Amino acid sequence: MKKLLSVVTGLIFMISTSVFAEEKLTIEKQLVGIVGAISGTVKTETRELKAGDKIYLNETIVAGAGSGTQILLLDQSTFTIGEDSEVVMDTFIFDPATNDGKIVASVKQGSLKVISGLISKKNPDSLTVEVPEGTLGSRGTEFQTIVSKGKTDTLLIGPGKNNTLGMRPGAVLVGNSLGSTLLDNPYSMTSMTKGKAPGQAKKITKNQLKKFNKKMKALRVAKLSPEEKKGKRKEMKKQLRKELKSMGFEKEEIKSIIKENIQKDKEKKVAIKKERAEKKKAKKKKAKAEKKKNKKKKAKKVDKKKGKKKKATKKGSKKKKATKKGSKKKKATKKKATKKKKAVKKKPAKKKKKAVKKKVKKKKKVVKKKKPKKKVKRKIAKKRKIVKKKRAAKKKRAKKKRRKKK
Repeated sequence: MKKLLSVVTGLIFMISTSVFAEEKLTIEKQLVGIVGAISGTVKTETRELKAGDKIYLNETIVAGAGSGTQILLLDQSTFTIGEDSEVVMDTFIFDPATNDGKIVASVKQGSLKVISGLISKKNPDSLTVEVPEGTLGSRGTEFQTIVSKGKTDTLLIGPGKNNTLGMRPGAVLVGNSLGSTLLDNPYSMTSMTKGKAPGQAKKITKNQLKKFNKKMKALRVAKLSPEEKKGKRKEMKKQLRKELKSMGFEKEEIKSIIKENIQKDKEKKVAIKKERAEKKKAKKKKAKAEKKKNKKKKAKKVDKKKGKKKKATKKGSKKKKATKKGSKKKKATKKKATKKKKAVKKKPAKKKKKAVKKKVKKKKKVVKKKKPKKKVKRKIAKKRKIVKKKRAAKKKRAKKKRRKKK
């Protein structure tokens, strides 16, 4: 389907150049380009657009929800308008003989993707896109912008400095009256808000890239079977031949332009494939390096565990030896205790009896000393008698006082 589109674009370029060269249009109806592909409902102020329709200067192109269109300009530049977008071509000057000219477009809302053509090749600073917060200056590249409420995000897609095809490195100058930021690395982006200078260039994240791709989702064409592709190609070729004949275009010129466009498409595909292959190789190398690191770490951990186990076994053997020594000592102490007991048993029983008699005598002596308890009892009885006498005297006194009161 992509090859088919490339053929269509080439033929449309020829139609557009012939129209520009042969038809003398007024300033009010100056031809800018042709609708190459369309999805959903895309309109201008006066009409609904279809594939093959002409686009004129100062026309406002409005793409609705889930819609989009691809406009092929006369200098072979491509403007892809995403869903919920509003784009106007303000200035378009192009000389096919010298490829000199100037392009100025404005995006009021939504998304616009630009692939620069012959004018930018001749003079990289001749293509600019105006947004509410400032301007985007294209320098021979491919880029995309999203204009939302009070904010504009710009992404550089174009080739890098060391691209394999020897193409001019892409760059976009994002700026306003407060400052500017140059995007010169592929898949770098910046944001610009009202009343502020553009932010620094940053590498786009996966979620941000999904947001940019989502805006162009409507123009993704479903894959067809080989038979359907052949049938559609034949129909498209017939229609284009009829249009070219009506415009009075020569066959040789058509063939040369188609060949050039096919070569460009092939070169782009080759570059994309190489970049993808390089990325895959880099990923594989990283994965291998990570695996090696993980293996080394695991091996070190295993070695550490083995070392710890060996140390533990050595300690265990030492403990066992110590326990054996302790058991030997215990046995020795037991033997000594048994020997002592035997020695004690062997002593004569007479000595024991004498010791017992001595203890009994001592106890008797202690009992004799403790006899003076009778004196203590006498003292206690005397004290009690004294206390009783005092209480009786008190009672008598109390009775006398009561009698006197009566």
